[in-house]
Amino acid sequence: MATTYNNLYLDARRKLKAAGIPAAQLEAREIVCFAADKSREDFFRDMTLYTSEQVEERVKELTDRRLAGEPVAYIIGEWEFYGLTLDVSREVLIPRMDTEVLAEQAILAARGVEEGCRVLDLCAGSGCVGLAVAANVPECKVVLADNSEGALRVCKQNIRRCGLGNQVVSVFADAKLPPLPALWDFDVIACNPPYIPTGDIEGLDASVKDYEPLEALDGGEDGLEFYRLVAAKWKGAIRLGGKLLFEVGMGQSTAVEAILAQNGYEDIRSCQDTQGIWRVVSGTLNK
Repeated sequence: MATTYNNLYLDARRKLKAAGIPAAQLEAREIVCFAADKSREDFFRDMTLYTSEQVEERVKELTDRRLAGEPVAYIIGEWEFYGLTLDVSREVLIPRMDTEVLAEQAILAARGVEEGCRVLDLCAGSGCVGLAVAANVPECKVVLADNSEGALRVCKQNIRRCGLGNQVVSVFADAKLPPLPALWDFDVIACNPPYIPTGDIEGLDASVKDYEPLEALDGGEDGLEFYRLVAAKWKGAIRLGGKLLFEVGMGQSTAVEAILAQNGYEDIRSCQDTQGIWRVVSGTLNK
């Protein structure tokens, strides 16, 4: 018996909700849109129309994959971040709303530079932070840097997808090592490093630990390894008066503030995400 797009969506939402998936409404919509090759606008326009048997089967298959634990962003191959639709693959972390706080702070910092602003997105993954900065500060130049060739492939796809090739480039760089000579003179370095303590990885939700790249999650024994190394080794890549901004995990802001202070950064500040968690720590290099 034929069903409408709306009923197909409601059935998928019901199954996801029953499985305890918090964003069941959003994910069900994304699955139906992907299965039917429709934009969100098309979906809302066509909600009362009948679907085909092929679309119904496709939605069931994709919903079953989600119920088995696979994140919907990897199923559909894209995700929204700060108003941009970005390609994602299992070689990069899925962009999260928490990270939009880092993007917002980087945008504000870039807007505060008078001219010739240069921004580095270190541990770029999908490139979401740097691309958000470029899209919102059109006069700045952005470098996306990662040590994963798979991540850099996704970065290149997203530079093209966002039409930002005149502003943004991607390069190979290991955040745990000093920067190459070409990576210098940045007004803003934004870094969302791996920050999960190694011992906590096993306790993560299966949709994270079984699908997202381990090297983008594991922050060492106490979760602070990358903060120590980047704060110390990448100082030479920052202009005087430039800023280093970190995304941090829950409960890590005080320790990261101390790391920045120990490495000579000043005007150290933290800001919260929408859940009231201290999510971004920044410092300024004045000498």
